[in-house]
Amino acid sequence: MKLRNLFILAALLIPVGLQAKKGQPRTSGNPILPEFHADPEVLYSNQTGKFYIYSTTDGAAGWGGYYFTVFSSDDLTNWRHEGIMLDLGTSQVPWASGNAWAPCIEEKRQADGSYKYYFYYSGHDTKRDRKSIGVAVSDSPTGPFVDLGHPLVDQRPEGVRGGQQIDVDVFTDPQTGKSYLYWGNGYMAGAELNDDMVSLKEGTTKVLTPKGGTLQDYAFREGAYVFYRQGKYYFLWSVDDTGSPNYHVAYGTSDSPLGPIEVAKDPIVLIQNPGQEIYGPAHNSVLQLPGRDEWYIVYHRINKDYLLPTPNGPGFHRQVCIDRMEFNPDGTIRRVQPTREGVAPVKVKKPKK
Repeated sequence: MKLRNLFILAALLIPVGLQAKKGQPRTSGNPILPEFHADPEVLYSNQTGKFYIYSTTDGAAGWGGYYFTVFSSDDLTNWRHEGIMLDLGTSQVPWASGNAWAPCIEEKRQADGSYKYYFYYSGHDTKRDRKSIGVAVSDSPTGPFVDLGHPLVDQRPEGVRGGQQIDVDVFTDPQTGKSYLYWGNGYMAGAELNDDMVSLKEGTTKVLTPKGGTLQDYAFREGAYVFYRQGKYYFLWSVDDTGSPNYHVAYGTSDSPLGPIEVAKDPIVLIQNPGQEIYGPAHNSVLQLPGRDEWYIVYHRINKDYLLPTPNGPGFHRQVCIDRMEFNPDGTIRRVQPTREGVAPVKVKKPKK
């Protein structure tokens, strides 16, 4: 039986969450997905009324995974494997050969009331022999997706030396309806997307890398994520090496979706808890429940048996987790405590058909 088929069979054995003590609601448990996954992107679909997670398929030597899967949930606690939705090992993505990493997705309602899904990801560009960012489009959050046929971003911004074109994020500004793309490893870049969502608006690319910091606080590494709340644009990013126990999330804010970014006075959002054997919690996405000021952070942590400096696969044996994210009255983010319990089930109103 092929390795891919074995993975699918294993993924169908989804945990149903931790059983609670009498009188308490059960929780999702952490990790929430089976096997090894990383760089999770969470989406609430207004079309289906469900939650979805897209991720790097982990566990392959040298971060060599070549396809993306999608999981769905009605309540954030029970997750169903929906299958492979984009495969860089086939003709589905003609320009890339593998290293299917760190995806993101945006749901956009069309003028006729239908929905389209724009899935951004990085892969190894065979023509240029380097990492580039692609995009594929579907009418459904689970696919099938049709790739653009060539990279969307295949080079560093002007003036940037070093770093890879990976770790893409997409954000639609609720104030203007404009959409933006962010990416970079070693640097953070951002640009406005054209209305077609598959090309960048000429002349809008900016380097946004937060300046300064150390590996103990906010020195930028990768994994930018942007969201909007109460008049502020929040920028989250990952610090340190992806295989380090110290891999963690820091943040800053801005008055604009393209910066400049002001690093928070207390910039750490999420960091390891060795006492609970929780290491390297980072590379996150953020979920706001529809119509509520209720927020969740979805992230990966490193399996405790695969931390640096072990030679046994450091960095690519990661697991997806979820916890609540809360704010102080002044809008600053309270430091998230990574848990083994995860979150209780949530209920959202299903969209009208």
